[in-house]
Amino acid sequence: MDSIEKQNIVNIVYEKLKENISNGTWKPGSKIPSESQLTKIFNVSRVSVRSAVQRLRDLGIVVTYHGRGTFVSEHIEKIGSNDFKLVMHLSEEEFLDMMTFRQTIEYKCVELAVEKATDEDFQQIEEALNQMFRYRDDYKKYSEADFNFHLAIAKASKNKVFYEVMHSIRNLYYQYLEELNRVIGVTLESIEVHLKIFRAIQNRDANTAKDVLNEAMEDNIMSIKKIKNNKK
Repeated sequence: MDSIEKQNIVNIVYEKLKENISNGTWKPGSKIPSESQLTKIFNVSRVSVRSAVQRLRDLGIVVTYHGRGTFVSEHIEKIGSNDFKLVMHLSEEEFLDMMTFRQTIEYKCVELAVEKATDEDFQQIEEALNQMFRYRDDYKKYSEADFNFHLAIAKASKNKVFYEVMHSIRNLYYQYLEELNRVIGVTLESIEVHLKIFRAIQNRDANTAKDVLNEAMEDNIMSIKKIKNNKK
């Protein structure tokens, strides 16, 4: 099967899945059939089904929970009879809660890293940064590298409590980053922000690192508010 034919099949499955959600066959919050079931329903390969479901997931139309399956988002808002708005699964309040956590814990980690980071710490931070650049076209892998970047800074602080706290909320923090990078998008400007933070820590300049981080978070807030306003 050539790539064009395969893409056409994915498009057909995607439209059928979207139609089932739009016409209420699969209601908000309900679980959709598994990959194997959808493969039988549409008589297509599992790869085609997976690609179509991933497209819905990227738009926020469906959400997958490990071990539970894939569910129609409870926050679906239809534009027309068979189209949807981009959905942000992270509320503005949840985002602000995470921002407060970051300003409380991460800023202190930056200050300590500026004082105590070793060459090995700088190497780990830079490796995470390189992974971010490498996966800039895959927001999921980019988000993993994004988290590892901030975790490496916490490790460089040499404060075991801060590091363990960051590590213990990996799943929550990753969900936050993944939503941010999915909806707002991964840009070279975002990578540049992280590079500036890294360079500032290398230069033992805590104020610049915190200023860059704070400005980036404020920009994210503006982007989220814009998305929320567009939904109204």
